[in-house]
Amino acid sequence: MRSRAAVLLTLLLAPLAHGQMLQPGLWELTTSNMQVDGKPLPDMQFMLDQLKNLAPEQRTMMEQALANQGITVGGNGIRSCLTPEQVKTNDIPLQDPKSGCTQQITERKGNVWKFRFNCPKAQGAGEAHFLSDREFTTTVSGTFNASGTSQQGSMNTRALWLGTDCGAVKPRS
Repeated sequence: MRSRAAVLLTLLLAPLAHGQMLQPGLWELTTSNMQVDGKPLPDMQFMLDQLKNLAPEQRTMMEQALANQGITVGGNGIRSCLTPEQVKTNDIPLQDPKSGCTQQITERKGNVWKFRFNCPKAQGAGEAHFLSDREFTTTVSGTFNASGTSQQGSMNTRALWLGTDCGAVKPRS
């Protein structure tokens, strides 16, 4: 289950590498309606609670692995920091540059962008709806192979801007 959640988080972050002009600062991303092969997965809050229940060494290791990718667990989801420079380039690096994932915006109509992504163990497509420069949602579906078997996955994401101060959350380089 942990590997499925990690792959789904990759799916969550993949479409965000290119974005509409967004506010720089701290962003929180929450997921909902996660499914694998048509079966629902626990929601983000359940996964965050499971992280809290890990042994201290395991939790520290998991949080450090995420932090190394520029992601911090907090609030109701995962948090990421965008610098003004990252926002200006329209190439927002919310996924690990070493992940091997690529994304492509296939259509832009107003505040709705369609995209495709391709990762070493996942590929798919989705839509991003920019509600403002401080909020957007995505719907993603695709296939992934986290455990040696190809599976279908989907999820919805909501991203909210929390403010200009990223605190301890370091931006991706």
